[in-house]
Amino acid sequence: MWIRSTMAYRTSFVLTTLGNFAMTALDFVAILLMFSRVDALGGYALGEVAFLYGLTSLSFGIADLAIGSMERLGRRVRDGTLDTLLVRPAPVLAQVAADRFGLRRLGRITQGALILAYALVTVGIDWTPGKLLLMPVMVVSGAGIFCAVFVAAAAFQFVAQDAAEVANAFTYGGTTLLQYPPTVFARELVRGVTFVVPLAFVNWLPASYVLERPYPLDLPAWVAFAPPAVAVACCALAGLAWRAGLRSYRSTGS
Repeated sequence: MWIRSTMAYRTSFVLTTLGNFAMTALDFVAILLMFSRVDALGGYALGEVAFLYGLTSLSFGIADLAIGSMERLGRRVRDGTLDTLLVRPAPVLAQVAADRFGLRRLGRITQGALILAYALVTVGIDWTPGKLLLMPVMVVSGAGIFCAVFVAAAAFQFVAQDAAEVANAFTYGGTTLLQYPPTVFARELVRGVTFVVPLAFVNWLPASYVLERPYPLDLPAWVAFAPPAVAVACCALAGLAWRAGLRSYRSTGS
């Protein structure tokens, strides 16, 4: 329904998609400005940082397109409009994800794909079957991990009711973090996004294998191929959190 509504005004759709593309592109412009003054950032050249940036933006863009509307759940919990979703013969999670579905988010996906293509042309990667296989696995697994973060953050809003910015710290904040090399951050932060909220499996760890860079925290080489298992585990835990949050919902009483 939302896609049909969007395409009814094609000029508006094109302009908003281009606007989304331009706004997200400013992030990479900031990186280009940094490299106009330095030759490397945390030991990573421009092409390697672009590789991290492209992977993160593409994975997050897919998750944001599919389930980014979950961030509106807090508003529905506060005003009681979640009740209308509970009486419909469709999964509540799917309804919340589809609420005001923003096809304009394709702009972020396009921008991330273009930056990734630029990185693949620029960086001299010694391709092997393992590295070729890891590329699509990274994108799909990364999108799954971000989807799990979106759902878990939405489940937290059943308790907090007004925690959209807390959720954004892990979703939008997480993708900004992963756009830069792990070598520019403190080890405590790298540990946190590896063992607590495992965002490092989106690109830092598998990208270290592809780029032949040292692994963060001196982890073993096999962790580069762990993103699918991490994504499945994160989605399972997020699903449990969602079910627990939904069972605790008691409406507004009005």
